[in-house]
Amino acid sequence: MLSLSQSATDPAFVQDPYRFYAQARTEAGDFFFWQDYALPMAVSYRAVNTLLRDRRFGRAPLTPRAVPDHLAPFYAVEAHSMLELDGQRHARLRALTLRAFTSRRIAHLAPEIAALAHALIDAFPASGPFDLIPAFAQKVPIIVICRLLGVPEDMADQLLDWSHAMVAMYQARRDRALEERAVAATQGFVAFMRAYVEKRRARPADDLIIELIAAEEAGEKLSTDELITTCILLLNAGHEATVHAMANAVKLLLEVPGARAALLAPETREAALEETLRLDPPLHLFTRFSHEEAELFGHRFAPGDEVGLLLAAANRDPARWQAPDRFDPTRPQRSHLSFGAGAHFCIGAPLARLELATALPILLERCPALALAAPSEYANLYHFHGLGRLMVTC
Repeated sequence: MLSLSQSATDPAFVQDPYRFYAQARTEAGDFFFWQDYALPMAVSYRAVNTLLRDRRFGRAPLTPRAVPDHLAPFYAVEAHSMLELDGQRHARLRALTLRAFTSRRIAHLAPEIAALAHALIDAFPASGPFDLIPAFAQKVPIIVICRLLGVPEDMADQLLDWSHAMVAMYQARRDRALEERAVAATQGFVAFMRAYVEKRRARPADDLIIELIAAEEAGEKLSTDELITTCILLLNAGHEATVHAMANAVKLLLEVPGARAALLAPETREAALEETLRLDPPLHLFTRFSHEEAELFGHRFAPGDEVGLLLAAANRDPARWQAPDRFDPTRPQRSHLSFGAGAHFCIGAPLARLELATALPILLERCPALALAAPSEYANLYHFHGLGRLMVTC
């Protein structure tokens, strides 16, 4: 297997990881060994897609990893997260959550998302450049998920702080200071959610928390710890990746000739949105563990082996898309892997797509002169991929 070295915090890689992915895919085909992660990595579309769907692979290791004492509070919450579970418990948590997080409930949010987008645009500075991320890309998803769950909107900034601290645990730049901030954020988040869930039990309302409390599957309900972790997961995942997806999309729409027109035209809008998700997704790397012996694409996995799945590399595989590095909403649409696939397909994908499809056309219609005011740079967040700021003028 080809072995390559590339620091995920190297500034050149942070700004353009796709060059490294292309090299690995060209030289290795389906798998290569990424020395810096000490893991085999699936880099082709067919390999990543297959591993995401193969039930012989899962999110949980066969042997639980030892958790340092200072990280125990963080992993105590992760222990109840459907994102980290497999098998019957994952299926049970996912089914119970989907009984509350229905497509009907999500679809009914469209007018509210539109109204929120207009209100945020009304508050844009009258002149001079400003950062569109805190002014728009952050606010749309965090306010929507707060309203959906029934969490007070005046908690949005605090929720953002907690979320940013917690997801830093998955970043290549993770160190002891980031770990300690993540633990403190976890403890604050859990304390808030525990108290708030009890308040909602006493005073029910028409929101997702109440639906989650009431959700039942074959006589099973969410325990309090499962409910709290699910709410935290929905709050974190419900906005963290969507913020990056929205900002990355705006960057593409402003930089690529014809992209803005494609998004605004009803007949190409959906394809244009999917192209932004395919071409520059917010999440680049997930991992899986082999739960039994398997051989795929010439590579043998023993039980317990870990493998990395490069979603963003798969999305630019020339074996699946012609000229894959080009933004082209007229290309025949084929499913990408930005939301994953298989049993762990992103539960929030319909909401993320609705937010993008509703808010971005409003932004471009209300701000026809919207333009980049400075070169945009990606932040050092890998395995997330998002902009540090997006300075624009209207």
